[in-house]
Amino acid sequence: MPRALRTAVVAATAVVAALGLSACDSGAATSADTSASVSASAPTDTSAPGAAPTTGGPAGTKTAGAKPDPAGTEVSSSADKPAATVGRCRTADLTFSFGNGDGAYSSSDDQQHLEVLMTNSGGSTCTVKGFPGVDLRAADTWSLVRTAKTPSTVTLTSGATASFVITYLPWQAGSGEEFNATSVVITAPDDTASATLTWPGSSILRQDAATHPGTYVDPVTTP
Repeated sequence: MPRALRTAVVAATAVVAALGLSACDSGAATSADTSASVSASAPTDTSAPGAAPTTGGPAGTKTAGAKPDPAGTEVSSSADKPAATVGRCRTADLTFSFGNGDGAYSSSDDQQHLEVLMTNSGGSTCTVKGFPGVDLRAADTWSLVRTAKTPSTVTLTSGATASFVITYLPWQAGSGEEFNATSVVITAPDDTASATLTWPGSSILRQDAATHPGTYVDPVTTP
C-alpha cells in the first residue's frame, strides 16, 4: 500500500477513536449529573428506623388547664385544689343551755323531757354527730344510757344551734330510791372536755342499775 494511503487510513482511525472516547465521557458525565440531581431532590430521613413522625404544637406551648405566673412558671388552676374540710364541734366551741326553761317540769311520776341546746360559739363551721355524754351528779354520779335511735350528722355554722333531749323519770315518795340531782355534766360527741349546768328538774327515780331505765339520752339533732 502506498505510504500516502496508509497515512490517511491511520489518521481516519484516530479521529474515529477520539470521537468514540468523547461520546463515552459525555455519557458518564450525564449519568453522574442525573444521580446527583436525584440525590439532592430526595428528602433526608434522619429518624431512627420505625420511629413515628414527631407532631405537636410550637415550642413554648403551655399545658391545658395551667396558668403561668408572672415568673413564667406554670401553676395549677384553682379547680385542682382540695375542698376545705369541716372539723367536729368540740365542747369548748359550744354554749349549752336548756331549751324549755328552768322550773317548767312537773313533780308527777310521768316521764319528763328536758331539751338541751348546743350553740356553736366557736366562730367557724363545725359538725356534730352522735350521743353526748350526760352525767347526773348528786352525792355520786349517774351516767345516763343512750337510746337505740340512729344519729345523723348536724352541721353548725357560727351561731347555729343543735339540741338533744334528756328523758327522766321523776321520783315520788314511796316509788323507790331518790336521786337528788344538783347538776348535769355534758360532753360533746367524740370529745373528752365537759361543760356543767345546774340541774333544773326535780329528784329522779334512781334506776342506774336497771336494764331499761326510764331516764336516758337521745342523739344530737336539729331543734
